[in-house]
Amino acid sequence: MAAPPSFERAQRLPGNFAWIAVAVDAALFMAGMAAQLLPLSPHGEQMRGVYAQPGVWVPLLSRVVTVWLLAATLAWCHARKALDERGAARIAQLRGAGSRFAAVFLAVMVVNMLALTPLFYQAQLLFMPGGPLHERVGMYGLRPFMAVSMFVQSAIQMLVLVAGVWLAARFALRERGIAPVDVSRGAADDGGAGMAPSRRAVALVAAATFVSLQVWIGHVASGWVDTSRDSDLVPLLLGWFAVPLLVWALAFWGGWLGAAPGPVQTRPFRAVAAAVSAFVLLQVVCAALALGGLWWIASASFSGVSSGVRLAALAVALAAIYLVLLVLAMRALTRRFYRRYL
Repeated sequence: MAAPPSFERAQRLPGNFAWIAVAVDAALFMAGMAAQLLPLSPHGEQMRGVYAQPGVWVPLLSRVVTVWLLAATLAWCHARKALDERGAARIAQLRGAGSRFAAVFLAVMVVNMLALTPLFYQAQLLFMPGGPLHERVGMYGLRPFMAVSMFVQSAIQMLVLVAGVWLAARFALRERGIAPVDVSRGAADDGGAGMAPSRRAVALVAAATFVSLQVWIGHVASGWVDTSRDSDLVPLLLGWFAVPLLVWALAFWGGWLGAAPGPVQTRPFRAVAAAVSAFVLLQVVCAALALGGLWWIASASFSGVSSGVRLAALAVALAAIYLVLLVLAMRALTRRFYRRYL
């Protein structure tokens, strides 16, 4: 028997929330870029020259795609969690859930653009040549302050995004004025049209969360060093897009293996927790290995052995170890978080 249209709409709600989050953020991004680049803007010609450089637009595009991916993943998780817990019968009774989600998320992002963005711009002026901090601590003393400031700003922006999606989903999924429905029907509705199978959904959420964190920390780290805007296009594309795609594929593989043979319930935020735990664990382990490798290279240098080849070998070894540990950590932690549901 075919599911009623209202049930089908309810089962498509996670995907709708994800696309709405991307559409809202994309619209605001396009509006902000238009305000800077259109001929009517005061510095439009100068800004167009800046953004035409691959060293500027490639990292910018990578950052924007990362924000969209994280927002879409979290929005999907909130709606899928509601479906898993309440069932499509209750979710089908919600009226205008997508519109309410879009309105609240848009309001949060507009406040972020109008309030936090100018505040962060004023903070960046402190580090400019001739600024208050530059005059007080000098260029070399300025770098640690700049690194900490960029990390804090990036963390706040991520927290605002996470809180904005949560607030929008909470407002959109509230059930005021809805008649009680038998919750046991939710299990029967779970396999309907528009619903991703649990194992694939777990792997996709875990991989999207992991790669979002990986690219985010990459952008934070890139701000700590002087990056040349004259870099070639191909290395930039490989670094900001090809490598994250590889990381995503390996994280998906690890999550897929960990979720075998398939959870009875999706529980998407357990996949998020598994990805965050795996990411933190990998950073700690690889940082310890890197420090140990650098100490080994320094010891070899004092003994007269050339360190150039050793440094290159260390970088290759760390990259290989990181990719292997990524799959193993994602598999182990996904299985641990879903142990009750396998």
